[in-house]
Amino acid sequence: MADIKVIVAEIVAETADIRSLRLVQENGAPLGPYRAGAHIDVTGPTGILRQYSLCGPPAEAASLTIAVKREPESRGGSAALHELGEGDIIEIGEPRNILTVAPDADRHVLIAAGIGVTPLLSMAYELHSAGAEFTLAYFTRSRAETAFLDFLENRAEFCDRVQLHIGCTRNEQRTALAGVAAGLTGGSAVYTCGPAGFMDTVAEFVTPVVGDGNIHIEHFEAAEVDTSGDTAFTVELDTGESFEIPANRSILSVLEENGIDVFKSCEEGICGSCVSNVLEGEPEHRDNCLSAADKAAGDQMALCVSRAKTRKLLIELI
Repeated sequence: MADIKVIVAEIVAETADIRSLRLVQENGAPLGPYRAGAHIDVTGPTGILRQYSLCGPPAEAASLTIAVKREPESRGGSAALHELGEGDIIEIGEPRNILTVAPDADRHVLIAAGIGVTPLLSMAYELHSAGAEFTLAYFTRSRAETAFLDFLENRAEFCDRVQLHIGCTRNEQRTALAGVAAGLTGGSAVYTCGPAGFMDTVAEFVTPVVGDGNIHIEHFEAAEVDTSGDTAFTVELDTGESFEIPANRSILSVLEENGIDVFKSCEEGICGSCVSNVLEGEPEHRDNCLSAADKAAGDQMALCVSRAKTRKLLIELI
């Protein structure tokens, strides 16, 4: 739950529709450091809670920085954050990670499109500080729509690691991604964030080289799932309590209805807050937070959206 009050210390218009917000704690206490790739819950002036990736240096303790794109069909989340002024107070949660730097990769390739650059910026900072071999490839429609353009071209400590692909056609994009894939090995790690179609294209080129376990994806949108064939199943907790999950209900909602406290946030399978351990049974994954390798292992699941392939699941809440 978002429970840290912070002051908006600085606002920068990165593009016409993207602004970065630097946040500091009211009492001056540190907010970091955090692990690269982290995101936070943000509750804006309208009371709507959303998740935003941290895009500043992870080692910087004094403040946190997020970037917010104003969505044309915003339901009040991003639009409200675009109305904030410096000095305003909002609430945030502590940083948490779905995306992290792979420790043993021979090289790291960060591939972003649009606002998807935000979590990868923090990873670029960390990789640079560690002296790791990495490249940041950033695809945008135009210079006017390229967030952090001046920083990435002229001011970043890792400018020489940045490859800007601005205004590419679809064929040019695919050619560039083929070039990226050609420089990878089975020991390389690829991290990607952006529109779903873009990330699918990235995966198409790099997965045959690095494998499912070495491509790390950060989603901003919930997965589309056909629920017409859903059936009931049983969930048993490692404490011995057992619950029937109807075809039209989530595990999370049934547990909450029965007084079981489960940490949650987005409730769309994006943020990873409600991911819990699976001790027995086979989950049916419907989330966009666990990696392909995590899903294949079958020992974790997102309780807000995922279901069961077996009649019963035994789970351990985290």
